[in-house]
Amino acid sequence: MAADSPFGDWAQKPFRDWYEAMEQQAAKTTEQLVSGGPFAELLGLTAGNFAALTRISGDTCDLMLRNMRLAGRADVSRLGRQLARTEDKLERVLQEVEDLRDQLPDRAAGEEAGP
Repeated sequence: MAADSPFGDWAQKPFRDWYEAMEQQAAKTTEQLVSGGPFAELLGLTAGNFAALTRISGDTCDLMLRNMRLAGRADVSRLGRQLARTEDKLERVLQEVEDLRDQLPDRAAGEEAGP
């Protein structure tokens, strides 16, 4: 590309020098800006605001689903907890039935031997 230019590499050198000087100055300024306490405070506030906006958008979506009478996140988690409780109760009933079934042959054997 330099061969196409009538001035050769001479026209590009001042621009390259200026660009490198600007880049070095921008790097120094950016490092000073980022290393300061106010930048960290601003970053923390930004992260907090982002988290708050995320929570608000999630609550808004849940409210919208509830108004449309569709199951939202809270409804699904509540149903999951109810299902877990029901499964626990069913497991306890199953254990009691198995215990009674185990006792049944013992009673049948005891009744046959007794009378």
